[in-house]
Amino acid sequence: MTAEGIWDLSVSTPIGRIETVIELAPQAGVLTGSAHGAGENVPLSDITLDGDRLTWKQAVTKPLRLNLAFAVTIDGDTLTGTSKAGRLPASKVTGRRRAVPAAAEHRA
Repeated sequence: MTAEGIWDLSVSTPIGRIETVIELAPQAGVLTGSAHGAGENVPLSDITLDGDRLTWKQAVTKPLRLNLAFAVTIDGDTLTGTSKAGRLPASKVTGRRRAVPAAAEHRA
């Protein structure tokens, strides 16, 4: 199972749906990543892939200052799971991996 790639995520929160993009890539044998959305770019931390289960943490300041913990299950090019911020209820997360353009596949 691979988590690498660019993922378009949708998080259903109590204040509405938030769209974000995460990028995951290996660096020196370790999975690294960042999230882009709501006008900010933040690094992902504690990224762990165990079989088809992917977890990570990230801090955001928009729309609120929160420390988020994500736990999702990857099934091919889709993922589903939750995002949790402290004592707040878990928010549903869905996502789809972006297709790699054919030209990029040949360069790799």
